[in-house]
Amino acid sequence: MERLYLETNEHRKASECFLIIGGNHLNGEVEIDCAKNSLLPIIAATILVEGEVELRKVPLYSDVLVMCDIIRHLGGKAVFNGENLIIDCSGLDKNCLPNELSASVRSSIFTLGPILGRMRSAKVAYPGGCDIGLRPIDLHLKGVRELGAKVVEKNGYIYASGEKLKSGDIILSFPSVGATENLMMLAVAIEGETRIFNPAREPEINDLQDFINACGGDVSGAGSNAIVIKGGKKLHGTSFKAMPDRIETGTYIIASVMCGGEVVLKNCNPQHNNALLSKLSKTACKITAKDDIIKIEARSRPISFGEVETAVYPGFPTDLQAPMTALASVSDGYSLVVENLFEARSKHVGELLKMGCDIKTRNGITIINGREKLYGADVFSPDLRGGASLVLAGLVAEGYTTIENIKLIDRGYYKLAEKLQRLGGDIKRLEISRRGCDS
Repeated sequence: MERLYLETNEHRKASECFLIIGGNHLNGEVEIDCAKNSLLPIIAATILVEGEVELRKVPLYSDVLVMCDIIRHLGGKAVFNGENLIIDCSGLDKNCLPNELSASVRSSIFTLGPILGRMRSAKVAYPGGCDIGLRPIDLHLKGVRELGAKVVEKNGYIYASGEKLKSGDIILSFPSVGATENLMMLAVAIEGETRIFNPAREPEINDLQDFINACGGDVSGAGSNAIVIKGGKKLHGTSFKAMPDRIETGTYIIASVMCGGEVVLKNCNPQHNNALLSKLSKTACKITAKDDIIKIEARSRPISFGEVETAVYPGFPTDLQAPMTALASVSDGYSLVVENLFEARSKHVGELLKMGCDIKTRNGITIINGREKLYGADVFSPDLRGGASLVLAGLVAEGYTTIENIKLIDRGYYKLAEKLQRLGGDIKRLEISRRGCDS
C-alpha cells in the first residue's frame, strides 16, 4: 500500500512526522550534543557582554534558533560560523521582547534579568513553551523586586524598571532553575554582593556560572545551598563550550535498554545521570561509565525498574519521566512513575495506550504493567519529552508508527532520526503529503 510521505531536507517545516518501523536492535556510537538547557540561559547572558562571544559546537535546536532571533531583535548579532555560534551584543539598543518571540519558548523569560540589568528597564511578554502544566514566574518576579526593581504586570507583558537596583540576599521558597538563572544574571549587573539561598543545583547552573566567570564575572557557589554574585564587573567576550546534554544522554541510554544491543555514548558526563543509572542497574542490562563515555549492553528483555519519583536535582529528572514510562511499557513486571513537579506531564500516556501499553494514570501517579509487545500506531507528540517517549516506543513496536507534531521534539533533540539511523533504528523524517499520517 502506498504511503503518504515525502522525504525532506534538514531544514524542516511544521507539517512533518517521523515514520518508524520497530524491532531493530541498536548498535554503534553516538556523540552527545551540548545541552539545550545550558545554552538557552547562556545565550540570554550574552546580553550583558560587551564584545564577541563564541559558543562552540552549538546544535541547531529550534529553541536555540528562537533565542538567536531574540538577540537580533534586541539589536545584537547572532550568526553561525560552521558549528560555532557567534554573538555580539555590543550594539544592543532595544529593551522590549514582543509576544511573537516569547510565545514559542519558555527560555524567553531568561532575558528579563539581563535586559533589566543592562538597560535598567525591560518590557517582556509572558513566556511560552511546552504545555506541561503551570510553570509560574512568580519566583522570578519576586526576586527581581527584592533586588530593587519596580515590576508591573499588564496586558500580557512584564514591565520592569531598574532605576533603584541594589544587591542583597534572596531566599527562594523553591529551588527553581529558571529563577536562579535569571537572578544570577541580573545580580551580575548590580554593584555589590548578592547571595541567592536555596538555589537550584542542576549542572546547568554551574555551566552558567562558568560562562559568566569566563567573561570576567565573579560568581561562586553553584551546586551548593548559596550562590554568591559579586556584581558590577564589566563582562568581556570569550569562547565557551556548553556542557553535554544530560537529558539527551538519558534518552539514548533508555532507548538502548529498550531496543537491546550495544551502544557507546561519547561526550557525556556520567555523574549528571547518576539518578537514572542507579534505576537502570535493576533492568537486566550492563552499563559501564568511564570519563566521558557510557557503554550500554542489553541482551534480553528489560525487567521493571520498580518505582521512579521525579525531584529537583540531584533527584530523578522530570525530563526523563516520559521516556521511563516508555521503558516500563515493555519491561517485565509492574512499574510506578510519580511526577512531582508538573501536573500536566502525562499527556503521552494517551498516545502510548494507542500502541497497546497497559497504563493507568491519575494525579501524577502512573502504574505500568509491561507488555512483551507494543504495536505501531499513528500518534501525536504532546510536548518535547512526551514526543521522545513515543519515538522510543515506536523503535520497539511491531509494525509502523507515525508521530506527528515533531516540531516540539526539535526543541530539544538535534538530528534525532539521523543519530538513531546510525545505530540501526528504522526511522525517517518525512513530509506529510496530505492531511493525516495514514497509510
